[in-house]
Amino acid sequence: MSPRIGLDRAALLQAATEMADAHGLESVTLASLAQRLKIRSPSLYNHVNGLPDLRRELALSGLVKMAESFESVLAETSGDEALRAMSRAYLSFARQHPGLYEAVQRAPDPEDRVLRDAGGRVVGLIVRTIQTYGLQGDTAIHAVRGIRSLLHGFVTIERQGGFGMPLDLDITFRLLVETFIAGIKTLREQAEAER
Repeated sequence: MSPRIGLDRAALLQAATEMADAHGLESVTLASLAQRLKIRSPSLYNHVNGLPDLRRELALSGLVKMAESFESVLAETSGDEALRAMSRAYLSFARQHPGLYEAVQRAPDPEDRVLRDAGGRVVGLIVRTIQTYGLQGDTAIHAVRGIRSLLHGFVTIERQGGFGMPLDLDITFRLLVETFIAGIKTLREQAEAER
């Protein structure tokens, strides 16, 4: 195999993303990526420091894309519609980029500030959306955990083919989000009554 002209880190990451999204994160190995790019595996080390670095780059790319999609929909909405839009953006990202979604679920190295900050950006957008309901302190944290669990749980069950009944999954998703919104409003009322 001869060196591939024009191969750079961005092209390598794009190819790895396509592989991960098509076949799962575990399908992305240095050997499989080199084969797809028609290069020798050692040539990849000109761009990444091994498989852990490649997977870190996939996670970082996924977190950036996810944050950008959240920011886009949250800039145009507020209140209940912001939570609905962010939830739809989350599901859309997971459906369009299942490999990147898988990559962002792995806990980052505590020493990796860039990856931690990228994850913090995503979580911060979720927190900001929940804070519009006036929840504070532990109640706000519980609500953020709740919406993250709801969204991740739905995505995971859907990806694993766990919804076997022939009912529209988008309707199920919408009902889940609406139920969560109703629950958030109840939490807010309870918190206000306790003040």
